[in-house]
Amino acid sequence: MTQPKKLFIKTYGCQMNVYDSERMAEALGGQGYVETATPDDADMILLNTCHIREKAAEKVYSELGRYKGLKEAKPDLKIGVAGCVAQAEGREIMRRQPLVDLVVGPQSYHRLPELTAKAGQGAKMLDTDFPEEDKFEHLSARPKAARGPTAFLTVQEGCDKFCAFCVVPYTRGAEVSRPADRVLTEARDLVERGVREITLLGQNVNAYHGHPRGLAGLIRELARIDGLARIRFTTSHPNDMDEELIAAHGDCDKLMPYLHLPVQAGSDRILKRMNRQHTAAQYLALIERLRAVRPDLHLSGDFIVGFPEETEEDFRATLDLIGAVRYGSAFSFKYSPRPGTPAAERAQVPEAEKDDRLQRLQALLGQQQKALQDAMVGREVGVLFEKTGRMPGQMVGKSDHLHAVHVACEGVRPGDLRQVRIVESGPNSLKGVLA
Repeated sequence: MTQPKKLFIKTYGCQMNVYDSERMAEALGGQGYVETATPDDADMILLNTCHIREKAAEKVYSELGRYKGLKEAKPDLKIGVAGCVAQAEGREIMRRQPLVDLVVGPQSYHRLPELTAKAGQGAKMLDTDFPEEDKFEHLSARPKAARGPTAFLTVQEGCDKFCAFCVVPYTRGAEVSRPADRVLTEARDLVERGVREITLLGQNVNAYHGHPRGLAGLIRELARIDGLARIRFTTSHPNDMDEELIAAHGDCDKLMPYLHLPVQAGSDRILKRMNRQHTAAQYLALIERLRAVRPDLHLSGDFIVGFPEETEEDFRATLDLIGAVRYGSAFSFKYSPRPGTPAAERAQVPEAEKDDRLQRLQALLGQQQKALQDAMVGREVGVLFEKTGRMPGQMVGKSDHLHAVHVACEGVRPGDLRQVRIVESGPNSLKGVLA
């Protein structure tokens, strides 16, 4: 009997890359590969890369350098690079790291079985095209193995916004939406396999147009699936938050009261230089409309400090916006140039100023996060349990507002959705008891 080949995938970056890695593993499963948790015994190593973070490409090259000894000890080992760094630097990766056997962009991973087969015959394979065919249609059906209680589901890819700091339009391409019937089929399949919460993914997910009524229409159809208890979506652009989607937050019980809505800055001058195409006042008005239909909505955001030409006055406008919104969580970064983007060619803010501003911004966000978590004490919330905790008899799950919640309880299993009374707020999680 033929021994299965072992596949090690290392995933960088966003939830969409997590979803993509799952689908790549499934595609290669048809070629006899099974996943392994370590590169040491792998027959194929695949790095699914992200180009958003600072020095993203250099981190990939560094990781590849660690596999040189493995390749020397096992010449038949195949090494591949996928994702956004692969899209941006395909030929350069091949030039700098001869140990790489294949490079595949995020729009071509449905071709992995073919590319891997040719690489197995000694060919060097590079595919960073933007193919006309829908990659999702060419992927094999998902195996019927049981799943955990939560899952990601990509419904939209690419972005047409061309923010001055962002590489996504160049690495993921133009906005493309999957037809609603295909999304619903995949969602039903996930639910049949044990999934109770689905997070819809897209670089600009609320620009989804695969349903006549947009993302709100898709969410309302998903809500009709028996067994699906929760729906979330990420990441959104303020300009695509239409009235139907706002209304869905108030009248769709399965849509959770948590929204990631990046703004990036609070200064209108910087927002214009970023090409965000909205003002701070428009963003704040949108938050008011959302909270009018869902008062307990928890907001998450993205912030860039030290964007080219940002002054102290500009930065204080960002702090003012954060103070007005009151975020439950947020992601914040120092600006770092991305080659090929407009902002990379502009006058840069000194690193010391970036560091100082980031510390001040994160301190404010940390205060807000703690205040909102502390305010949960004494309340009852729904918790979808996902796994056992570190302590004996402990279960861990996520609240409606995406807080991690630890509960000491018996008779609760992963996938159970229970009411929990919060009794304690910790640094990054909540503690509760079954209600």
